Amino acid sequence: MNKLHAVTSSPAAPLFLDCPDCGFMAWGRRARLSARETRMFDERIEHGRLKKHHEFLHRAGAPLGTLYIITSGFLKTSISDNNGHEQITGFSMPGDVVGMEAIATGKYQCNTIAMEDTSLCGIAFAALEQLNRDIPALQQHFHQTLGAEITRDHDMMLVLGAMRAEERVAVFLLNLSRRFAACGHSATCFHMPMNRQEIGNYLGLTLETVSRAFSHLASSGLIVVNNKEVEIGNLADLQQLVRQSR
Repeated sequence: MNKLHAVTSSPAAPLFLDCPDCGFMAWGRRARLSARETRMFDERIEHGRLKKHHEFLHRAGAPLGTLYIITSGFLKTSISDNNGHEQITGFSMPGDVVGMEAIATGKYQCNTIAMEDTSLCGIAFAALEQLNRDIPALQQHFHQTLGAEITRDHDMMLVLGAMRAEERVAVFLLNLSRRFAACGHSATCFHMPMNRQEIGNYLGLTLETVSRAFSHLASSGLIVVNNKEVEIGNLADLQQLVRQSR
């Protein structure tokens, strides 16, 4: 792959890539890497890996090799018990880091599968560890990213624990809304690749309960649903529904 780099001594030098949406390069910009440091980082990144719909990125128990950031598409992570029951632990979308849970043990803890055709950029964890040692600013940003991922997941679980079904679905939609907005997409109109059963599995609700919750939110004028396309009619009203439950 031919890459064109901007040659400059600026500490926050821009880099022009064949993969302009690369999440790792966004790390480099936020960490204010120099042009030399950015090149060091970019040389170790595998850009544009594609996973087809239903294809596994990795399976639980496999050794940690690579961390990925999603460029486009969606992944879901899940764990299975001894009886084969699947519990969905999360949905990952553009900008999200995939594989962080493997850092502590050296093995992926979850099955990770594409919910639609998904493009990712990856870096070998061993290479990232070396870069973190060589570039302190990158190490600091990596630690901040790891902390933010953990905090987001914990906050989601704490909020959902004491809520009724409709409020859980509202929180789920608001969470997606914030995450879509953070990666430059609409906060009020978006596509959800997950089906109602998968949402219910994640939220601890039955398929029927999730369907009723969506229907009630729609009949209340808070959302408009067309298959997997969702429009939030009024973010403030949906947020108020959640606040009232606390």
